[in-house]
Amino acid sequence: MADQLSGAGLAAASDIPSLDRLLNAEALRPALATHGRTQVVAALRRDLEALRKRALDGGVPRHELDAAAVAARTSAALDEAARPRLRAVYNLTGTVLHTNLGRALLPDEAVASVLRALTSPANLEFDLDTGGRGDRDDLIDDLLCELTGAEAATVVNNNAAAVLLMLNALADRREVVVSRGELVEIGGAFRIPDIMKRAGAKLVEVGTTNRTHAADYENAIGPRTAMLMKVHCSNYAVTGFTKSVDVADVAALAHARGLPATVDLGSGTLVDLTQFGLPKEDTVRETIAAGADLVTFSGDKLLGGPQAGLLVGRADLIRKIKKNPLKRALRVGKLTLAALEPVLQLYRAPEFLAQRLTTLRLLTRPMRDIQPQAERLRGVLAHAAGPGYAVEAVPMFSQIGSGALPIDQLPSYGLAVRYAGCGRPGRHLDRLETQLRRLPVPVIGRIADDALWLDLRCLEDRDEAAFTAQLAEPLA
Repeated sequence: MADQLSGAGLAAASDIPSLDRLLNAEALRPALATHGRTQVVAALRRDLEALRKRALDGGVPRHELDAAAVAARTSAALDEAARPRLRAVYNLTGTVLHTNLGRALLPDEAVASVLRALTSPANLEFDLDTGGRGDRDDLIDDLLCELTGAEAATVVNNNAAAVLLMLNALADRREVVVSRGELVEIGGAFRIPDIMKRAGAKLVEVGTTNRTHAADYENAIGPRTAMLMKVHCSNYAVTGFTKSVDVADVAALAHARGLPATVDLGSGTLVDLTQFGLPKEDTVRETIAAGADLVTFSGDKLLGGPQAGLLVGRADLIRKIKKNPLKRALRVGKLTLAALEPVLQLYRAPEFLAQRLTTLRLLTRPMRDIQPQAERLRGVLAHAAGPGYAVEAVPMFSQIGSGALPIDQLPSYGLAVRYAGCGRPGRHLDRLETQLRRLPVPVIGRIADDALWLDLRCLEDRDEAAFTAQLAEPLA
C-alpha cells in the first residue's frame, strides 16, 4: 500500500514528519518568533493530526509534508487567530450613530486623553489639592453643571444604567407615574417597564398610547408615589391625534405634591442643534430650566463622546443616588472619564463644535462636499465590482441613528450598486456585499430595493485614499 501511495505521489501516515523535527526547521522560525512556542506547538499538533487523518483515509500529497508548506499553514492559522475581533470598518450605512458600529467617534482631544490614561498613572480618585482620596465624579461634575445648569452630576456606564440607578435609589418599592405613550423599548429589547421592575419600582401607567393629559398624572398621585417621570420618545414618533404633557407642566404637578420630576432624555444634547442646520431637540439645560429635578442622557449619541450614562439635577437627589450600592457596580473607569472630560470641554466653545466634535462634523457635512467624492469613487468601485454591476453616484438620505431624531433625514450622496445581469439580483448583491465586508478594512453598506447603497457621509476626505487603495484590484 505504501508503494502504491508513493507511486501516486501520495504520502502515508508514517511519512508525516515529527513535531520535534518541524520545530527545528528553519521555515518555522518566523512563526516561533512572532507567536511563541506554546501557540506554534498547538497549531502544529492540529495540522499534523489533520494530515494523519487524511493519510489514513487515502493519502496526502507529499508536497504538503514539506516544512515550508507546514510552516505556511501554521503561520496563516496563527495570524488569523491573532487578528483582532474588534476592527475598524467604513460605515457607509447612512446611519451616523450606528449602534452596531460603535455609535459616536471620539474627537482627537479625547483620543489623546485616553492614550495618556492608558499609559500613565492618573488622579482618578486622588485629590491633588489635599493629597487625600478624591471622588472620580469630581473630574467631570463641574463641567456638567456648567453646561446644563444643574446643581450636581454623576456618571455611570450607560443611560439604561442611569435610569436603573435613579429608580432604585429614589423609588424602590414605590410608584413611578409614566405616560403610556412613553413606555419605549430601546435597542436590544430593553424596555422601560422591565428596567423599572428590576429597579424595584412599581410602574403606574397613565393616559393612552396617543394622548395623555395633565389630569392623568394628577389623578395617579397617591401616598406611594415616588416621582413623576417623562421618557423622551427618541426612537419613534407618534403623529396625528396626539397630546402629551410637557416637562414644565409635569414638574409643576410634581412639585405641588412635594415630588421630584425626572426625565429620561435618552440621546441628550448640550447645545441647540438648529444653529447647525439640524432638527430641534430639547437640550439638557432647557429640560432642567423647565423644572426637571433629574435628567438622564447618553454620552455616546448626540453628545458625541464615549459610552456613558449621565445624571444631572438637584444636589440632594444626586447625593442620594451616589450613596446607592448600585452606583459602585455601575461606575465608569478611567478611560471613559478620560474621553468624556475633553468632549465636555469642547462644548465650552460651541462656535468650534462643528469642526472639532467628530459626530457633529459628520452630521453637518454638506451634500456639496459629499457629491464630488461620490463621483470620484464611482469609477473606483465600478472597477472593483466588475462588469456584472452598474455603479451610480446618486443622492440619498442619511439618518442620525441610535434613536436620535428618528424621523429626520439628512440629505447626502453616495453610490448605488445594481446587478447588471439577467435574473434576480439578490444573490449577486449579497455576494458583493460579502466581498466588501471581507476587505482588510471592511466596508459596511446596506441592501434595499434591489441595490447595494453606500452612503458616503461618514467617509471623510482624509480617509478617501486608504479607502480607494483597497479597491484597486477586482473583488472577484
